[in-house]
Amino acid sequence: MTFTSSAAEQVRVTPLERNPFEVEVRPVSPFRLPRRNGSDRIVQRYGSGLQRLLVEDGAAVIVTVRPSGSGTYRFSAGGVPLGLVSGPGSEALIEADGPRLEAAIDSFRFSLGIDEDMVPFRDAFIADPLLGPAIRQGIESRSSRRANPWEALAWAVTEQLIEYRRAAAIQRRMIHRWGLSVELPSPDGRRDRKGGGGASCLRTAPSPAAIAAASPAELQACYLSAKRALALIRCAKEVSHGRTDLCDPEDDRRLLAIPEVGPWTIACLALRGRGDPDALLAGDLGHIKLVGALAGLGRPAEIEEVEAFYAPYAPFRGIAGDLLLASRGRAVSGPGNRARIRSLAHPARAA
Repeated sequence: MTFTSSAAEQVRVTPLERNPFEVEVRPVSPFRLPRRNGSDRIVQRYGSGLQRLLVEDGAAVIVTVRPSGSGTYRFSAGGVPLGLVSGPGSEALIEADGPRLEAAIDSFRFSLGIDEDMVPFRDAFIADPLLGPAIRQGIESRSSRRANPWEALAWAVTEQLIEYRRAAAIQRRMIHRWGLSVELPSPDGRRDRKGGGGASCLRTAPSPAAIAAASPAELQACYLSAKRALALIRCAKEVSHGRTDLCDPEDDRRLLAIPEVGPWTIACLALRGRGDPDALLAGDLGHIKLVGALAGLGRPAEIEEVEAFYAPYAPFRGIAGDLLLASRGRAVSGPGNRARIRSLAHPARAA
C-alpha cells in the first residue's frame, strides 16, 4: 500500500437539504473504517459506513461516514430537530448551525483517526522484529479513540480492573439511563437495523452534567462498583463545574487527586481522548500478559516491566502497544493464559 505524508484533503463542502454539511476526506495514510462498532453500541453500522449521535456545544447532531470511492470517505452531518431528542438535558438543546455541524464531523474524524499520519511510526519501526510484521501486513486500523475526552475518561473509569465485556454492559446501562437518544425511521417509514435505511435509535454517552447529578446508588444499580461510582461522579463534577479542562494535561493532577483515578485512567484519557500517540496503558491486563510472553518472563509482567518493554517505542508507545495487542494479544488471552505465557515466552528482540 502507498503511503503519503501530505495533509488530509477536504475535497468539497456542500450544503445538503437533509445533511446540511458534508466533507470528503482523503486519509493521509492507508485507512479503513473499523470492522467493529464497539460494544457500547454508540457507533452503529449505516450501510457501508458508520453513524452516531453527538452533542456539540449544546446541539444534537447526527454524523455519518461512508466510503466514497478512490480512497476517500464522505462525512455528513445534520442537526436533529429538538422535539426528536429525549433524555436528561434534552430540554436545554439548541438548533445546530454550521460551526456545530463542522465540529461534530471533526469529533467523529478524530475518533476514527482518519487524519492521523502513520508514516513516521511506520518508518521508525518497520524493521522492528515485533512490530515490523504487523506494520508490513498493513496499518489501516488506528488506535481506539473516543469522540471527546469526557467519553474517554468516563469509560476508562468503568473499565478499571474488570474484563471489557463486563465494562461494556455497565456502559450500555449508563447510556440507556443518562444518554440522549433519537429515534430514526428509515426513508420508507419502517425501522431498519441492518443499514441502508438508518438505525432505529442512536444514543450518546452520558454527559458530565448528567453523571454529576446522579447518585452513587444509581450508578451502582448499573453494576459499577461503589468506589468507582464515587470516582466517576467526582470526575463529572470537576468537568461540569469547569474546574478541570480534560484537553489540558496540566489539569490531570486534579483528576489524580480523586481516589480510584490513577496513571492507567489518565493514560486512557490521553490516548483515547486526546490522541497522544505516546500514552502507554502500562497497567492494562492485556499488556501485562503479552509482555510476560514476549519479554520471555514466563509469567505476567509487572507494570514497571511493561513500561521498560515499550520504552524503545517512544514517542509512539501507545500506538505500538495497541498494534501489538491487536496482532499478538489473542495468543495469551482467555482461560489458561498463564500456561500459554510460559509456553510462548521468548526473547523480545533480536540482538
